[in-house]
Amino acid sequence: MPHTILRKQDAAKKVGLCKQHLQNLINSGEFPRPIKLGGHDSRAVGWIEAEIDAWIEKKIAERDAALAGGAA
Repeated sequence: MPHTILRKQDAAKKVGLCKQHLQNLINSGEFPRPIKLGGHDSRAVGWIEAEIDAWIEKKIAERDAALAGGAA
């Protein structure tokens, strides 16, 4: 199965965050980690779109669980 790789700007845009906030989430372990796109000395990284989609789905599930818990 082919994977779509997003660069940081595109990943941030997909989730509606600025690049700095996205970096903060990555640093805290709350967002999928990037993969290296170049050689060992390259700084180029990207994110697998399916992992970002899964992160979004997790956020939706967390929201829905919180709403269900509040309605009880």
